[in-house]
Amino acid sequence: MVAFRSHLFNALFYLNLVLWLIPAIVTFVLPRKAIIRYAQAWGRFSLWLLRLVVGTRVELRGLDRIPPGGLLIASKHQSFLETFTLVFLVDDPVFILKRELQWIPIFGWLTVKAGMIPVRRGGATAFADMNRRAREEARHGRQFIIFPEGTRRAPGAPPDYKKGVAHLYRNLGLPCLPVGLNSGVFWPRRQYIRRPGTVVIEFGEVIPAGLGREEFLEAMTGQIESISDRLLAEAGGLPASARNLGGDGI
Repeated sequence: MVAFRSHLFNALFYLNLVLWLIPAIVTFVLPRKAIIRYAQAWGRFSLWLLRLVVGTRVELRGLDRIPPGGLLIASKHQSFLETFTLVFLVDDPVFILKRELQWIPIFGWLTVKAGMIPVRRGGATAFADMNRRAREEARHGRQFIIFPEGTRRAPGAPPDYKKGVAHLYRNLGLPCLPVGLNSGVFWPRRQYIRRPGTVVIEFGEVIPAGLGREEFLEAMTGQIESISDRLLAEAGGLPASARNLGGDGI
């Protein structure tokens, strides 16, 4: 039954994505926030679909810890689920993404319209361009969503945080909100299986702007890992079928 529901959900999820992309074209002639609100509605609908078909619900903890205004949200990344869930939890989210993604018809064009920040290969000049765009968006009070490990990691895998998050934190001068979760137990990478149960996404305590690099990294990683470890234990640990899997599949 789990396999059948997983196949059904995956088919409906991607069909639903395509169906939402087509009318999204209308937002090209609307203000930028129109596509943000549209994406947020799609995220909510996708969670509803997951709960309806698979029986997986999402519990959000610590929402009262999200401060208003500009913010850097640093989240554990175990599945595709948190990518579209975090989007509707803040007012004006912005992702830093690979420039090549903006070449994808409709989807990529919409990320341009939404004001997402592309990263292109090219050394110091490309890095400076990204920093300039990021500071500009920060001045507009937007909320940056970043996955500090750079890619999806299996639940319980040794952490692998990149240094780029510390640079972004210092460059933007924004407070940082760590996020821990256990989504990989229910939406494992490199598997089509979607398991019923309760995914928990929990916001930690705000880390104020202005800390030194090492102090910031220690505070951020400490919160993300401790929250995620606790939530993994709360979910009953990692199913044997999901252990020791590499790669980054959706």
